[in-house]
Amino acid sequence: MAITNSISYNTNIVGWGGCHDWNKDYRSSYRNYQSRRVCQFVFKKVAKKLKIKSPSLYNHISNLEDLKNKISLYGWKQLEEKMLLSIVGESGYEAIKCMAYAFYDYATENKGIFEAMLWYNKYMIEEGNQVTHNTFDILFKILRKQNLSDETINHFIRTLRVFLEGYVLLVNHQAFGHPLSIQKSFDFSLNILINGVKNMEGK
Repeated sequence: MAITNSISYNTNIVGWGGCHDWNKDYRSSYRNYQSRRVCQFVFKKVAKKLKIKSPSLYNHISNLEDLKNKISLYGWKQLEEKMLLSIVGESGYEAIKCMAYAFYDYATENKGIFEAMLWYNKYMIEEGNQVTHNTFDILFKILRKQNLSDETINHFIRTLRVFLEGYVLLVNHQAFGHPLSIQKSFDFSLNILINGVKNMEGK
């Protein structure tokens, strides 16, 4: 039995000004302690990978949250570049497919970075917003030529993002147990999305 589960005490102790929830204080302290331990562990692993001493990382990274943000931004920048390169010489819905496949390949080949990319909302900071602006802008321009309304385009882009991030997350965690080809299921799903938005042309 874990130590945290074996401790039993009165949480409503009368102190200065009335009852105090010592259990809340304990949980908060425990979370802070765990956070520091995780931070130290991650920094050591990253430093080892970079072949430098972990204290040197603090010259560039203030804490674990800052590290996660930097990894996430790095990932989105790399992904954006690969997606944009994938559509050179392509147009229309084929360009959309190329961007989707580029996303799939990058996210499944860089599982750790992709996990970090989903840790925080990239729209929370200006730098994160700029990272994906070009990608969404190009997606919008491609779809605009397909006689789709702005509202339909925005709905489709949001739906495509949900599909890509969600599907890859399941793939990376080996969540599909059926023997059917995962790649073929991806192709099948992507075709359904594209055929669906085609039916919205001119509406």
